Amino acid sequence: MNRASRVTLAAALAATDMPGREGGGMDQHTVCSVLAPAAPAEISSWPPGHAWLAGGTWLMSEPQIGVDTFVDLNAFAWPDLISSEAGLDIAATCPIGVLGDFKAPPGWTAAPLLRGCVHALLMSFKVAHVATVGGNICMSLPAGAMVSLTVALEARYTLWPRGGEARTVLARDFVTGNHANVLAPGELLRAIHIPAAALERRAAMRRASLTKLGRSAALIIGTAGASGDLLLTITAATPRPVQLAFAAPPTARELREAIAAAVPEDGWFDDVNGTPAYKRHLTTHFAEEIRAELAGAGSLS
Repeated sequence: MNRASRVTLAAALAATDMPGREGGGMDQHTVCSVLAPAAPAEISSWPPGHAWLAGGTWLMSEPQIGVDTFVDLNAFAWPDLISSEAGLDIAATCPIGVLGDFKAPPGWTAAPLLRGCVHALLMSFKVAHVATVGGNICMSLPAGAMVSLTVALEARYTLWPRGGEARTVLARDFVTGNHANVLAPGELLRAIHIPAAALERRAAMRRASLTKLGRSAALIIGTAGASGDLLLTITAATPRPVQLAFAAPPTARELREAIAAAVPEDGWFDDVNGTPAYKRHLTTHFAEEIRAELAGAGSLS
């Protein structure tokens, strides 16, 4: 199914209560209109009941009682991906599957994280080609692997408020808690920029789930530069991303102490995917594996 067909299907589902959508869906009886502006500036106000529609896989997955109007982003026709010497620019409307299939230029040694984080998400291949990178980020769930990816790769987000100037935020500062972020009402995530310098770092990733294809209980990513500096990103195990930077390769003890200082006892995410103690254990164990791997150690001792 091409992008135009997806737009038509989303509009039909919202306007006529047709059941089903790629990956499953449900009737949205409160939605009475679908807007398809040619540019975001056409939406100057944001009344209660409006919701941006991109892939729509979450919007169509459960009742949206407070929503009466979908505002379709796909009419903007933003390019999914733009690769340049400066790095990788990702449209918020880029399907997650398209990002996973991206062929990186030589030298982007951290590029396997793109596919790794796409595969960390609990979704079918059909949903992966409808659900969007921006949608996953704006959901701001602890297990949102597009958040994990972009924070680990030191991305910046471009945000477009209604009736104001565009602003940029660091990916690590965007998510503020479980299903919470810095977006103001009606504000739009336009694009994600991953700098080439981050993509040129060595990288290692570890993930655990209670089931083979389940939601992540812990997703830990480390990247290292030529000097041996380490950037460790903790996600899924905590309500929001936690990032630790070391100017030089840390020892195992330094790493453990830094994690304990950054995440207090009550700072671990408690849900059906694992207890806080379990997630703390996973994080500490995976962080040490990543430290050893990126340091080139022959063992985990």
